Amino acid sequence: MNAELRTPYDFAGLGGMLNPRSVTIVGASGDPTRIGGRPIAAMLEAGFKGTILPVNPTRDEVQGLACYASVDDLPEAPEAGIVAVAAKHAPDVVDALGRKGCRSVTLFSAGFAETGEAGERAQADLLAIAKRHGMRVLGPNTLGVYNVEIGYYGTFSSSLELAFPLSGPIGIASQSGAYGAHLAAMARTRGLGASVLITTGNEADVTVADAIGWMAGADEVEVILAYQEGFRDGPKMLAALDAARAAKKPVFMLKAGRSALGASAAASHTASLTGDDAVAEAVLAEHGVIRVRDTEQMLDFAYAARPRIYPASNSLGIITVSGGAGIVATDEAAEQGLPMPLMPEPAQAKLLELLPYGAPANPLDCTAQALNDLSLFEAFTRSALADGGYRSILCFLTYVAGGASLAPRLIETLERLRNEFPDRILALCIIADDEKVAAYERAGCLVFTDPSRAVRALAAMGRVGAAFAAPAPARPVLPSVDLPQKTPDEHQAKALLGQAGIEAAPERVARSAEAAAAAAADLGFPVVMKIVSPDIVHKSDIGGVKLDIADEAGARAAYEEILANVAAAAPGAHIAGVLVARQLSGGVECLMGISRDPVFGPVAVFGLGGIFVEILNDVAIRACPFDIETAKEMIASIKGASILKGARGRPAVDIDALAMMLSRLSAFAAAAGPRLVSIDLNPVLALPDGAFALDAVIELDEEAHP
Repeated sequence: MNAELRTPYDFAGLGGMLNPRSVTIVGASGDPTRIGGRPIAAMLEAGFKGTILPVNPTRDEVQGLACYASVDDLPEAPEAGIVAVAAKHAPDVVDALGRKGCRSVTLFSAGFAETGEAGERAQADLLAIAKRHGMRVLGPNTLGVYNVEIGYYGTFSSSLELAFPLSGPIGIASQSGAYGAHLAAMARTRGLGASVLITTGNEADVTVADAIGWMAGADEVEVILAYQEGFRDGPKMLAALDAARAAKKPVFMLKAGRSALGASAAASHTASLTGDDAVAEAVLAEHGVIRVRDTEQMLDFAYAARPRIYPASNSLGIITVSGGAGIVATDEAAEQGLPMPLMPEPAQAKLLELLPYGAPANPLDCTAQALNDLSLFEAFTRSALADGGYRSILCFLTYVAGGASLAPRLIETLERLRNEFPDRILALCIIADDEKVAAYERAGCLVFTDPSRAVRALAAMGRVGAAFAAPAPARPVLPSVDLPQKTPDEHQAKALLGQAGIEAAPERVARSAEAAAAAAADLGFPVVMKIVSPDIVHKSDIGGVKLDIADEAGARAAYEEILANVAAAAPGAHIAGVLVARQLSGGVECLMGISRDPVFGPVAVFGLGGIFVEILNDVAIRACPFDIETAKEMIASIKGASILKGARGRPAVDIDALAMMLSRLSAFAAAAGPRLVSIDLNPVLALPDGAFALDAVIELDEEAHP
């Protein structure tokens, strides 16, 4: 383990589970095809460097090894225990292992939390036994782990019958055992070395976060693949991801449950919280995760990470012998947000002198002539690297690169370019047999058969580099927040937020028609008037809001009409009065809000008001708290950001004031604690000289103790 990594969690404490010097298998079988026999057979075949201690009361020998009748009979305390017995026997086995001195246990046993409430109680009881002995628990309901480097196979996966995994820098962490083993098997078929697999099952104790955290400090892992259904401990996951980013190890995660149906399936599969997928997307990206859509993409990205080149300011240059392929790749680059700047004009002119009918802008089309004269291909590619300065190069050479006549000379050319520009990613789109593909890879190139897949992988390497290079955002100072016992009304909510520096339009609460008229005259017309009640959220729906009130008579009439409407529509509501506020106009209506995610805590949302949110779903999401610069990034990230900057001759709004409010709202939410359920500021009016919350709703958990 890398001793320099520091986190609040003991990720290094999994070493005994993943690098054991001795292991016992309770429920050991002499049959190498049974659950209790597979780990033993695999470790014997792989040459496990430690001691294997089978336990089975009916056997004296298992697969050529001495077998013990019970855990108590073991000649030593094993570092790792594998439990392959029925669920009803598992607690006694775990207790015996704990008494013996074993400090980590992998529970193959199923029939716990994944089966319902009774299983959840049984799982909690089993975990309590393990904790009493200071043991770490993987599972239950796990397929187990392996570590190729030491020949340790604490798994019953039948995938090992196909082939053992290759040694290599990839680590796989998966909540699903079968899917994790599938990833490992697919990596093997792609020729990718995955030395570590950790499947976490029900995650009674050890989670995917623990696995990622351990891999962040493990010398044998350089690239982390993760399959995640639901998160149990948000802070731990974020700490693990931060540890991986600090160690410059990319995390490519397949987070299942993007759809409502998928989220429901994930919850039933893992008995875990899934939270909101949009929140997970935003929070994971903030902590450096590159989220993938499928297994193919995950392995493409892991493959592209082999050179360990992660350009923070990525750009793509395309060298092609086909104009059509160049267009396909360019379209994908635009979709991925991967810049493709044009070549400098002097460089274009020089290339046109070499090949007058070429297209040297970008894509650089050197035509099929470059295959007759490789010096043209080399000149175009070297110019893209040296003059264009592209951090990533994609060469589309299709099947001609696989020909026996061209391949040796092309490999020599590419190897020369690779050596001259070692900090660039050089990718090929070719069709060739396995032997030639391997030769191109030895020359330092990535090899793909599809240009769009290649571009997606190259774009991902840039996102990794940007995440590694990004400075840690500053955390704002949290205000002192004293929440009331009950959910506040609008006026109280604005006053509470005002203490945190969140400004609202000038307003007063009136409890008579005359008081309303006087308040309106003092504030200045026009005014808006609204019912004040903690029991009424949607005031407009019941006639509880009046706009454009221009004089005192109008204020008196509005007061009486609002009370009459509310009495008819919500006769039981508690009425604190009628709010009279200066009616601001112009500017751009925005919304800001806070919701409490069950995994990651308070998260902030920002967007434009009206149809932009309701129809276009154009919002930015961020975990709280965050600083003003992060708030500005959120504001700039929405599709409608140009409206705030001044579109069609309209004045630009005060982005600094808007970002200040958003940052302060995030700090308020973080300081408020778990009783805060949500905040809705809608609309927030962004003006050229400030930003004001025109409405505020704060929802509290009134049953929780303050």
